[in-house]
Amino acid sequence: MGKGEMGKEKGTRVLLGKAGFRKALRFTGRVLLFVTLSPFPFSPFLPRCFGQQVVDKMVATVNAGVIPQCGENCLITYSDLLWQLALQPNTPLDNPSSADLNHALHLLIDQRLILQEAEKLPTITPTADEVKIARDELVKEFTAKASLSLPEFMQRLAKVGLTTAKLDQILEQRLKIEKYLDFRFRNFVVISQKEIADYYRDVYVPRLRARSRIVPSLETVSSEIENILKEAKIESDTDAFLDTARERAEIVTLSPV
Repeated sequence: MGKGEMGKEKGTRVLLGKAGFRKALRFTGRVLLFVTLSPFPFSPFLPRCFGQQVVDKMVATVNAGVIPQCGENCLITYSDLLWQLALQPNTPLDNPSSADLNHALHLLIDQRLILQEAEKLPTITPTADEVKIARDELVKEFTAKASLSLPEFMQRLAKVGLTTAKLDQILEQRLKIEKYLDFRFRNFVVISQKEIADYYRDVYVPRLRARSRIVPSLETVSSEIENILKEAKIESDTDAFLDTARERAEIVTLSPV
């Protein structure tokens, strides 16, 4: 696929999923070496099992010929797609469909584009404590949304070879992306009182009345509406940023999924 042909994938901040990479300075379409997958080492609940072997392959590159010595930040492998799917609650991992794999690919391309910009700001590197908190929140999300026990969650990750170190790398990169978006967009979003009042009159009140709900005063919900409008503005700005980034990017598909 040529430059800027990957299409749009909205809701990037929801996914904010970044998978692990393989180091490479030059990329070709050939199959990579076999990768040994190991059980999830930090779980006392996960039973011991023999490592399994799967063939990994390069799927796409993002700005590999543009950014000097970009390495793993420019490469997307099949394992990256599986890790993205594994970190999405209620997404099946057995025989993933082409639609699921391509959706994961589009999300990962967007994440790579943002991460490449984030890497220019070393001051936003997450701390070890922030990564640990993100890991704990991820486990809670899965136990709540996917009704998985901790051992089942560990087994889900082990199934696709997602080890502790790789998971922490993914979470660190997700946090970098979040911090970059905050730095670039959130800190500069200003919502006026007129915008809040207009939303209250045109959207908030009609929505509650349609549900036969009690309508609170504008003063009571002003902060709530401000947050709604702020998040919508950030999402809009992020989408516009990604549209421009995709148009300028060198995105090459090496192995269609």
